[in-house]
Amino acid sequence: MSYQNPPTKPRPSATFDEYTMSEIRRAAATGIYDIRGAGAKRKLPHFDDLLFLGASISRYPLEGYREKCGTNVVLGSRHAKKPIELKIPITIAGMSFGSLSGPAKEALGRGATIAGTSTTTGDGGMTEEERGHSEILVYQYLPSRYGMNPRDLRRADAIEIVVGQGAKPGGGGMLLGQKISDRVAEMRTLPKGIDQRSASRHPDWTGPDDLEIKILELREITNWEKPIYVKVGGARPYYDTALAVKAGADVVVLDGMQGGTAATQEVFIENVGMPTLACIRPAVQALQDLGMHRKVQLIISGGVRNGADVAKALALGADAVSIGTAALIAIGENDPRWAADYEALHTTAAAYDDWHEGKDPSGITTQDPELMKRVDPVAAGRRLANYLKVMALEAQTIARACGKNHVHNLEPEDLCALTIEASAMAQVPLAGTSWIPGKGGY
Repeated sequence: MSYQNPPTKPRPSATFDEYTMSEIRRAAATGIYDIRGAGAKRKLPHFDDLLFLGASISRYPLEGYREKCGTNVVLGSRHAKKPIELKIPITIAGMSFGSLSGPAKEALGRGATIAGTSTTTGDGGMTEEERGHSEILVYQYLPSRYGMNPRDLRRADAIEIVVGQGAKPGGGGMLLGQKISDRVAEMRTLPKGIDQRSASRHPDWTGPDDLEIKILELREITNWEKPIYVKVGGARPYYDTALAVKAGADVVVLDGMQGGTAATQEVFIENVGMPTLACIRPAVQALQDLGMHRKVQLIISGGVRNGADVAKALALGADAVSIGTAALIAIGENDPRWAADYEALHTTAAAYDDWHEGKDPSGITTQDPELMKRVDPVAAGRRLANYLKVMALEAQTIARACGKNHVHNLEPEDLCALTIEASAMAQVPLAGTSWIPGKGGY
């Protein structure tokens, strides 16, 4: 009786996996690169790779229901006559009207106001919905200059000069013609229904010396009242932070590659920039080397999801964080109740591949009048406020467990890392050791 070996199971390639092969076939069939919204989907070292070392005998914890733990933060106290005071160290990132619908922008403003924090305009100008419902509104000043005018600069509570974004440092954004409605076209002075590409750099400066001139111009326009932020994508955080500070910035916003985007090339999103976790410590080091840590505030964004992420960013030296994708999910983006509608678009509620196409079933990333009716700005604003409240409470819980009476008292010494990569990036010891890669220890 002969014995035959059973057939072996085919082994798929790790290099040419199913998704990679589907992308090759798509490119071969169409001759165009893929465009999508949101941030990097690849697995990267992130806040999940860090753990807090709670108090026991060697540290003294605070009692959660009897001892206070502060969460307030002041932004822009370096030069501005009217710095911003927030109740929580969590802000809403810039997301444009055009990319988002009017009701969505209103919901963000309502939620941020209830929670005692700020929201940000994004490319395309200031809408009355957002200004009217945002107690504290940051005005983004972008290379495109879409919707920019001195009146709105003065109506804002702070100005954020956008030099780069985490999803596409060195590149400009896109807004496809499907989302260029009459109102968006008017605000941006563009033809209706025509694809729009934003510039990758500002037209009136070529380096940090020109940035200093621009900051002074904006201070003069706003009578030195408004804090001036400078936002950079995570690429060379030490030097970019140092140059922003030397140019006169009150606040530096640093966006890692997990940060979202309205639309750009997927090859850009997945292959340009650095993980958020890798950006924080070099930026903090730059501030410390200049003697400006805590004097110039550092806001970290890109993949922040919960109070633990907030606490870890603050422990590594940030003053606040900013959320974008998480805020959209809180107000109803990618809601599974629209699963059938997402399926009809050949996607899922979890994939967020459709944000740039203007057909978003949730009504949030669209300019379709019928779809926008699905957004109740009041109810959505309450959901965002609830989410922000939970994030702040979670960060407080961790801070108390580490014996801190303010979330800003968290420090790297309260952390350890689960992986060598995270240990090297965050510059905290590998769990169970005193070893930081490149710094010795055991």
